Amino acid sequence: MKLIIDNANIDEIRSMYEFFPMDGVTCNPTILAKEKRPPYEVLKEIRDFIEEGELHVQVVSDLADNMVEEAYKIRKELGDDTFIKIPTTKEGLKAIRILAAAGIRVTATAIYTQMQAFLAAKAGALYVAPYINRIDNLGSDGVRTAKEIHDMFRNYKFKTEVLAASFKNSRQVISLCEYGIGATTISPDVLDLLIKNDSVTAALNVFRKDFEKLCGKGKTMLDCE
Repeated sequence: MKLIIDNANIDEIRSMYEFFPMDGVTCNPTILAKEKRPPYEVLKEIRDFIEEGELHVQVVSDLADNMVEEAYKIRKELGDDTFIKIPTTKEGLKAIRILAAAGIRVTATAIYTQMQAFLAAKAGALYVAPYINRIDNLGSDGVRTAKEIHDMFRNYKFKTEVLAASFKNSRQVISLCEYGIGATTISPDVLDLLIKNDSVTAALNVFRKDFEKLCGKGKTMLDCE
């Protein structure tokens, strides 16, 4: 399962890349707005840092023709390997078909239902991004929805992968990882929860105290005798 950061803050992205085996970055207009800087300035900084990692950038327009124009502008500024995030509306499906036919990588976003995902995949999207937590908030089961989309794609032999998004806890991520979901895009705070464990911290503290009893306070395997 690919791990992608859902963030546009270059300092936080650098920090996550330092410690986690990341595969790229996604963002949306809301995430970009938080940076209070020109969008392409932020995105070019991210692209330069992640180099060959996946970068997923979302259009803002409502109409298909305008979405397509935005897509070409984004690729011109950030490179032809950039994934263009298209919302899965009626106009969005039209844009996905146009872009996919031109060989442009598309991530279908704002997925809330299985049929949205099916239509986006059939239109040519390489990823579909179901919003796990937002689906939960509507009274449905986001994890189950993502799994059902994954199964649907395997049944129809689509090349499209699920890029699960909008998580509130690490358990949701773990469930999808166990199931074989293709990718997840996760905020830094949820990424930290994947590794945070008080039992591990307690065990390491015992190891250190026992070693210091043997060799002296502050000693490690570098300077013990």
